[in-house]
Amino acid sequence: MTSPTPPTTPEAHERGVRLVAVLLVLTVVSGLIDAVSYLGLGRVFTANMTGNVVVLGFAAAGAPGFSVPHTATSLICFLLGAVVGGRVAARFGGGSRRTWARLTLAAEAILVGGSAAVAYVWPGTTGTRYALIALTAFAMGLRNATVRKLGVPELTTTVLTMTLTGLASESRLGDATGHRSPRRTASVIAMLAGAFLGAWLVLHHGLALPLLLAALASGVLALVASGRE
Repeated sequence: MTSPTPPTTPEAHERGVRLVAVLLVLTVVSGLIDAVSYLGLGRVFTANMTGNVVVLGFAAAGAPGFSVPHTATSLICFLLGAVVGGRVAARFGGGSRRTWARLTLAAEAILVGGSAAVAYVWPGTTGTRYALIALTAFAMGLRNATVRKLGVPELTTTVLTMTLTGLASESRLGDATGHRSPRRTASVIAMLAGAFLGAWLVLHHGLALPLLLAALASGVLALVASGRE
C-alpha cells in the first residue's frame, strides 16, 4: 500500500525566488518588449501605456510615423489583458501568491512565445505587426493587473515616472526619507538594461529573438517564483 501524499504546507508555497527579484527581471522583460514594439512595430508601446496614450495623441494629430490603428490596438488589447488579470486575481488572489504569480507568468510566457513564433514564421507582414501588438499588449495587461494586485512596493515593472520622482524627491537632496532607494534604483537599471538589450537585438537580429528571450525569461520565472516579497 502506498503512503498518502503529505499535505502541502504554507511554507512549501513560499519556496523559490522572491517576488522582488522576479519583478526586477520582469522589468527587464518590459524593456525588451517595448524595444520590439517601438522600434519594430511602428512607434507603438505595448508595455508602457503612459507613453502609448501620448503616442495616440501624436498619431491622432497626424504626426508622421505614428499610427492610430496600431496604437489603439495596443491600448485595447492591454485593457482586455488587464480585465482577464483582474478576473484571475479574483479567482486566485485569496490563496497562494506563488500559484497566482506562476499562473500569470506562464500565461505571459505562452503569449510572448506565440508572438516570437509569429515574428519568425511570418516576418514583415501587416498581419504579423497587428498580431505582435495584440499578443504582447494583452500579455502586459495581464501581467500589470497581477503586479498591481500583488502590491509589492516600488516595483510596477512597466512605469518609472513615480519611481524616478521618489528617487529624486526622497534623496538626500530632497527630504532624505528614501528608504527604498536601492529597490527603485534597481528598477530603473533593469528597465534601461532591457531597453538596451532589446534595441540591440532588434537592430541586429530582428524581432523574433528578443521576443523569444522575453518569453523564456517569463517561463523560467513561472517555474521558480515564490510568494515571498
